[in-house]
Amino acid sequence: MPNQITPALALLIPYGQLPELILTTIIFSLIGVVMFAVAFWVVTKVTPFSIKKEIEDDQNTALAIIIGSIILGIALIVAAAVHG
Repeated sequence: MPNQITPALALLIPYGQLPELILTTIIFSLIGVVMFAVAFWVVTKVTPFSIKKEIEDDQNTALAIIIGSIILGIALIVAAAVHG
């Protein structure tokens, strides 16, 4: 049957490998989230002041932008490490 239309997923991933690939993706995602949490915890412990107090109580927008940038940087590094 050469004219039979195949599902798009079958062109990318053989069905036999799908459970293994899903499990690997879940494991690497969990490792990435743990690495991100540890890195963010280190950032909060290294700063000599309370990040929560500065951003929420004092409305320090500049610090919020810096912390957001740090979070994005850590996320990019973790994503690159997990992706390989």
